[in-house]
Amino acid sequence: MMPADMPSPHADCFRLHPVAPRLAPMFGFALLTASCLLASIALACATPFAAFAVVAAAMLPLRPALLVVTGAWLVNQGIGFGALHYPADGSTIAWGFVIGAAALLATAVSSAVLRVLPQGRTPLRLAIAFVAAFAAYELALFAATPLLGGEGAFTAAIVTRIGLTSAVWLAGLVAACEIVRLVRPFGRKGAMSA
Repeated sequence: MMPADMPSPHADCFRLHPVAPRLAPMFGFALLTASCLLASIALACATPFAAFAVVAAAMLPLRPALLVVTGAWLVNQGIGFGALHYPADGSTIAWGFVIGAAALLATAVSSAVLRVLPQGRTPLRLAIAFVAAFAAYELALFAATPLLGGEGAFTAAIVTRIGLTSAVWLAGLVAACEIVRLVRPFGRKGAMSA
Protein backbone atom coordinates (compact mmCIF):
# COMPACT_ATOMS: atom_id res chain seq x y z
CA MET A 1 0.00 0.00 0.00
CA MET A 2 1.33 3.45 -0.95
CA PRO A 3 1.29 6.45 1.39
CA ALA A 4 -1.53 8.94 0.75
CA ASP A 5 0.87 11.63 -0.50
CA MET A 6 2.63 9.26 -2.93
CA PRO A 7 0.60 8.94 -6.15
CA SER A 8 0.37 5.57 -7.83
CA PRO A 9 2.02 5.24 -11.25
CA HIS A 10 -1.44 5.45 -12.84
CA ALA A 11 -2.73 8.35 -10.72
CA ASP A 12 -0.95 10.95 -12.85
CA CYS A 13 -3.44 10.81 -15.72
CA PHE A 14 -6.10 12.71 -13.75
CA ARG A 15 -3.77 15.46 -12.64
CA LEU A 16 -3.94 18.97 -13.98
CA HIS A 17 -0.55 19.72 -15.52
CA PRO A 18 -0.25 23.48 -15.97
CA VAL A 19 3.48 23.36 -15.16
CA ALA A 20 6.22 20.80 -14.61
CA PRO A 21 5.68 18.61 -11.52
CA ARG A 22 8.59 20.27 -9.69
CA LEU A 23 6.88 23.67 -10.11
CA ALA A 24 3.34 22.44 -9.38
CA PRO A 25 3.33 23.14 -5.60
CA MET A 26 4.55 26.72 -6.12
CA PHE A 27 2.18 27.27 -9.03
CA GLY A 28 -0.73 25.80 -7.04
CA PHE A 29 0.09 28.02 -4.08
CA ALA A 30 0.34 31.13 -6.29
CA LEU A 31 -2.87 30.29 -8.18
CA LEU A 32 -4.94 29.57 -5.09
CA THR A 33 -3.62 32.42 -2.97
CA ALA A 34 -4.18 34.91 -5.80
CA SER A 35 -7.66 33.45 -6.30
CA CYS A 36 -8.26 33.59 -2.57
CA LEU A 37 -7.25 37.23 -2.51
CA LEU A 38 -9.70 37.97 -5.31
CA ALA A 39 -12.49 35.85 -3.82
CA SER A 40 -11.99 37.18 -0.28
CA ILE A 41 -12.32 40.76 -1.46
CA ALA A 42 -15.15 40.08 -3.93
CA LEU A 43 -17.11 37.54 -1.89
CA ALA A 44 -16.02 38.38 1.68
CA CYS A 45 -17.03 35.28 3.64
CA ALA A 46 -17.93 32.99 0.71
CA THR A 47 -14.47 32.01 -0.51
CA PRO A 48 -14.87 28.94 -2.77
CA PHE A 49 -12.75 26.53 -0.74
CA ALA A 50 -14.42 23.45 -2.27
CA ALA A 51 -13.24 24.59 -5.71
CA PHE A 52 -9.77 25.31 -4.32
CA ALA A 53 -9.72 21.82 -2.78
CA VAL A 54 -10.53 20.11 -6.08
CA VAL A 55 -7.91 22.06 -8.03
CA ALA A 56 -5.25 21.39 -5.40
CA ALA A 57 -6.13 17.68 -5.29
CA ALA A 58 -6.16 17.42 -9.09
CA MET A 59 -2.81 19.17 -9.39
CA LEU A 60 -0.87 17.71 -6.45
CA PRO A 61 -0.47 14.66 -4.24
CA LEU A 62 -2.41 14.89 -0.97
CA ARG A 63 0.23 16.34 1.38
CA PRO A 64 1.25 19.27 -0.89
CA ALA A 65 -2.42 19.83 -1.77
CA LEU A 66 -3.25 20.19 1.93
CA LEU A 67 -0.37 22.65 2.37
CA VAL A 68 -1.50 24.74 -0.61
CA VAL A 69 -5.09 24.88 0.67
CA THR A 70 -3.80 25.80 4.12
CA GLY A 71 -1.87 28.68 2.52
CA ALA A 72 -5.02 29.87 0.75
CA TRP A 73 -6.95 29.66 4.03
CA LEU A 74 -4.26 31.71 5.81
CA VAL A 75 -4.51 34.37 3.08
CA ASN A 76 -8.30 34.35 3.48
CA GLN A 77 -8.04 34.80 7.25
CA GLY A 78 -5.40 37.51 6.92
CA ILE A 79 -7.62 39.46 4.55
CA GLY A 80 -10.68 38.89 6.72
CA PHE A 81 -9.14 40.06 9.96
CA GLY A 82 -6.66 42.53 8.48
CA ALA A 83 -8.41 44.23 5.56
CA LEU A 84 -12.10 43.45 6.07
CA HIS A 85 -11.91 43.99 9.85
CA TYR A 86 -13.68 40.83 10.98
CA PRO A 87 -14.36 41.11 14.70
CA ALA A 88 -11.60 39.46 16.72
CA ASP A 89 -14.00 37.67 19.05
CA GLY A 90 -14.04 34.00 20.04
CA SER A 91 -16.87 33.02 17.72
CA THR A 92 -15.35 34.60 14.61
CA ILE A 93 -11.94 33.10 15.34
CA ALA A 94 -13.53 29.69 15.97
CA TRP A 95 -15.41 29.92 12.66
CA GLY A 96 -12.11 30.71 10.95
CA PHE A 97 -10.62 27.47 12.25
CA VAL A 98 -13.76 25.52 11.32
CA ILE A 99 -13.53 26.91 7.78
CA GLY A 100 -9.87 25.85 7.62
CA ALA A 101 -10.67 22.34 8.85
CA ALA A 102 -13.57 22.09 6.38
CA ALA A 103 -11.30 23.18 3.52
CA LEU A 104 -8.74 20.52 4.46
CA LEU A 105 -11.48 17.89 4.70
CA ALA A 106 -12.74 18.91 1.24
CA THR A 107 -9.19 18.54 -0.10
CA ALA A 108 -8.80 15.05 1.38
CA VAL A 109 -12.21 14.03 0.01
CA SER A 110 -11.33 15.41 -3.45
CA SER A 111 -8.08 13.50 -3.45
CA ALA A 112 -9.79 10.26 -2.39
CA VAL A 113 -12.53 10.63 -5.01
CA LEU A 114 -10.02 11.32 -7.78
CA ARG A 115 -8.04 8.24 -6.73
CA VAL A 116 -11.03 5.86 -6.86
CA LEU A 117 -12.73 7.10 -10.03
CA PRO A 118 -11.79 5.44 -13.32
CA GLN A 119 -8.70 7.10 -14.76
CA GLY A 120 -8.85 9.79 -17.44
CA ARG A 121 -8.82 13.57 -17.66
CA THR A 122 -12.49 14.31 -18.01
CA PRO A 123 -14.57 17.18 -16.70
CA LEU A 124 -16.91 14.58 -15.21
CA ARG A 125 -14.17 13.40 -12.82
CA LEU A 126 -13.62 16.96 -11.60
CA ALA A 127 -17.37 17.51 -11.33
CA ILE A 128 -17.81 14.40 -9.18
CA ALA A 129 -14.85 15.40 -7.02
CA PHE A 130 -16.35 18.89 -6.68
CA VAL A 131 -19.77 17.58 -5.57
CA ALA A 132 -18.08 15.38 -2.96
CA ALA A 133 -15.78 18.19 -1.80
CA PHE A 134 -18.62 20.71 -1.60
CA ALA A 135 -20.79 18.29 0.37
CA ALA A 136 -17.95 17.53 2.80
CA TYR A 137 -17.15 21.24 3.18
CA GLU A 138 -20.74 22.29 3.83
CA LEU A 139 -21.43 19.35 6.18
CA ALA A 140 -18.32 20.18 8.20
CA LEU A 141 -19.45 23.80 8.50
CA PHE A 142 -22.99 22.77 9.39
CA ALA A 143 -21.68 20.40 12.06
CA ALA A 144 -20.22 23.41 13.88
CA THR A 145 -23.52 25.32 14.06
CA PRO A 146 -24.76 23.72 17.32
CA LEU A 147 -21.70 25.18 19.05
CA LEU A 148 -21.13 28.38 17.08
CA GLY A 149 -24.57 29.27 15.73
CA GLY A 150 -25.27 30.38 12.18
CA GLU A 151 -27.85 27.79 11.16
CA GLY A 152 -29.61 30.48 9.12
CA ALA A 153 -26.75 30.47 6.61
CA PHE A 154 -27.64 26.91 5.56
CA THR A 155 -30.88 27.49 3.71
CA ALA A 156 -31.28 25.74 0.37
CA ALA A 157 -31.08 29.07 -1.47
CA ILE A 158 -27.84 30.15 0.21
CA VAL A 159 -26.11 26.76 -0.11
CA THR A 160 -27.19 26.51 -3.77
CA ARG A 161 -25.85 30.01 -4.52
CA ILE A 162 -22.54 29.22 -2.83
CA GLY A 163 -22.35 25.88 -4.67
CA LEU A 164 -22.97 27.50 -8.05
CA THR A 165 -20.46 30.25 -7.32
CA SER A 166 -17.89 27.64 -6.30
CA ALA A 167 -18.59 25.62 -9.48
CA VAL A 168 -17.93 28.73 -11.58
CA TRP A 169 -14.68 29.29 -9.67
CA LEU A 170 -13.68 25.67 -10.31
CA ALA A 171 -14.30 26.09 -14.04
CA GLY A 172 -12.27 29.31 -14.04
CA LEU A 173 -9.37 27.76 -12.12
CA VAL A 174 -9.29 24.71 -14.41
CA ALA A 175 -9.40 27.05 -17.42
CA ALA A 176 -6.50 29.06 -15.97
CA CYS A 177 -4.50 25.83 -15.52
CA GLU A 178 -5.22 24.78 -19.09
CA ILE A 179 -4.27 28.19 -20.47
CA VAL A 180 -0.97 28.10 -18.59
CA ARG A 181 -0.36 24.55 -19.85
CA LEU A 182 -1.01 25.61 -23.44
CA VAL A 183 0.99 28.85 -23.27
CA ARG A 184 3.92 27.18 -21.47
CA PRO A 185 5.30 30.33 -19.85
CA PHE A 186 8.17 28.40 -18.29
CA GLY A 187 9.51 27.06 -21.59
CA ARG A 188 9.19 23.67 -23.24
CA LYS A 189 10.55 21.75 -20.27
CA GLY A 190 8.56 23.82 -17.76
CA ALA A 191 5.14 22.41 -18.55
CA MET A 192 3.87 18.96 -19.32
CA SER A 193 1.39 18.35 -22.05
CA ALA A 194 -1.56 16.17 -21.26
